[in-house]
Amino acid sequence: MQINTGIPADHRQAIAEGPSRLLADSDTLYLKTHNFHWNVTGPMFQTLHTMFEHEYTELATAVDEIAERIRALGQPAPGSYSVFAKLSSIREAEGVPAAKEMIAQLVAGHEAVAATARSVFPAAEVGRDEVDRRPADPAHAGAREDRLDAAQPARLKHWPPSDRVVT
Repeated sequence: MQINTGIPADHRQAIAEGPSRLLADSDTLYLKTHNFHWNVTGPMFQTLHTMFEHEYTELATAVDEIAERIRALGQPAPGSYSVFAKLSSIREAEGVPAAKEMIAQLVAGHEAVAATARSVFPAAEVGRDEVDRRPADPAHAGAREDRLDAAQPARLKHWPPSDRVVT
């Protein structure tokens, strides 16, 4: 069954390319963080081991949500290491770096994920504009807004918080 999102199929495919890169970056960062969790050593072991676990758990949730957004566009979500390697801007760590280098690499990885996420906005805006321009169907009055509201995870419905400026 095809769901009418109000966005033409070719546009949905183009829009899904950005989240696919975001998925690849996020999953690569997840794997790198999990690797560092397993392999961190030294005087900061307990603190970093715990922090890395928290981070990879958050990334696992994000990866799932991103993949589901791609599927909501009617596109297959990429899910193999070879595809992720082609799409990701984050490179794997070579060997087992020292703890401080792990931190530096993960900071750089989070910055890369943020940059990729920001790059997705223009294509997503085009998709939103497609839906906004769709003629209203009196039989489904209010349904578009309900559908769009339901598609937003609860924690993103009021993002960004009014006391925070996102650049």
